[in-house]
Amino acid sequence: MDSPLNSTPEDRSNDAIEAALSVMAAHIEALNAGNEASLTATLHFPHYRLSGGHFKVWEGPDDYWSDFLARAGDDWHHTVWDSLDVITAEPEKVHLNVRFTRYREDDSVLSQFGSIWVITKLNGTWAAQLRSSFAP
Repeated sequence: MDSPLNSTPEDRSNDAIEAALSVMAAHIEALNAGNEASLTATLHFPHYRLSGGHFKVWEGPDDYWSDFLARAGDDWHHTVWDSLDVITAEPEKVHLNVRFTRYREDDSVLSQFGSIWVITKLNGTWAAQLRSSFAP
């Protein structure tokens, strides 16, 4: 593999896309496992979320899991990414058009939403920095 100095912008964007999709895979795995530490490791803090005309900022990971559980509701059991489509990518930032479904324990659909996620490389680490969601 070429060194970053010898790689093209397209190569670096492809690397960014691969890194962003890895973040999303780790995020959904940690979410469904209820692994708070692994979940928050997929997010940059402060972390930002725009939904329903309200902007939420988590300055640190402490309240993220409890806030998610409150949003998802008592019947939530697991979530599946339905699609992760790249909108645009640069070497240190990727925008994803995301569709996801939340399920109950019996695999019946609880809800489906779309969102835009921005995955960035900050201080050498890839993680989700912000999103705009149609989920409440």
